[in-house]
Amino acid sequence: MSSSVVLVTGASGFAGGHLLQHLASPDTVVAWSRSTPPRELARLARWSRMDLLDRDNVRDAIASLRPSHIYHCAGVPHVAESWLDTSRVLEGNVLATENVLDALRRAEVACRVLLPGSSAVYATSNELLAEDHPLSPASPYALSKLAQEELARRAFREDGIEIVITRSFNHTGPRQTGAFAAPSIARQIAIIEAGLVAPVIRVGNLDARRDLTDVRDVVRAYVALMKSGVAGSVYNVASGVARTIRSLLEALVARSKVAVRVEMDPSRIRPNDVPVLAGDHTRLTLATGWRPSISFDQMLDDLLAYWREHVEKWDRDHEQRERD
Repeated sequence: MSSSVVLVTGASGFAGGHLLQHLASPDTVVAWSRSTPPRELARLARWSRMDLLDRDNVRDAIASLRPSHIYHCAGVPHVAESWLDTSRVLEGNVLATENVLDALRRAEVACRVLLPGSSAVYATSNELLAEDHPLSPASPYALSKLAQEELARRAFREDGIEIVITRSFNHTGPRQTGAFAAPSIARQIAIIEAGLVAPVIRVGNLDARRDLTDVRDVVRAYVALMKSGVAGSVYNVASGVARTIRSLLEALVARSKVAVRVEMDPSRIRPNDVPVLAGDHTRLTLATGWRPSISFDQMLDDLLAYWREHVEKWDRDHEQRERD
């Protein structure tokens, strides 16, 4: 394989898929995924089915591919689900990362790695969080992401692997699963508008404040850091603005084409939910010049448009199956 190969793990996932669309270079990009890629991503890379928990297969593939750059986007992303299946989140975020780094180490591949970490590792605070803020992971997911960081630092320090770490704050956009707050609300609105359910939106904690960035801005930051970030360093990827989930809900409901009412759903309340999580992106901006470019309103417009199209397509397909 050419030494200019760019590998994206977790390429059929949310951030990984948007990263592929940003890179859009099927001649040089190799995409790894455990699942079949969405149709709109299939032509953007050379795809391979890969289970990162299969250590020997990962070793053989890295030794053969010898990538020059890796965006390690694979992982288990959901905080609430990490309380239900701790072993899965530890395997998906810690063991899978160790297998990739171990493969690079054994093959002696000169490769630059971008590791998307999480702001969930920080101790709670009402202030914008800089990278030197104290760490205090409050969920199995957050613990797994901190362990992932430690593996990366070890690989940089002891093995000389050029690895740049992010602490990415909340982000959303088209194709994000409805398990997260913004797409959950947008999905419910789209289903209500289609007349498929009663006009009721079910929500969890509306008082939590989150820093929400469009995923397309986030992957721009990843590419910029791959180019200009200092190896061994950590960078927040954030908008620098904390918004309540209530304000997010109100902004999306205002876009609804039909009247809706809101009901609290206890099953959507997370244990140990962090009240405020917002980041200072100064270090990232100084290193790369990056700033968010997609407005809050545009982000919500595009998110809701995606779910409206998705629900409409599902409804058409369902009707066709009924006729068949």
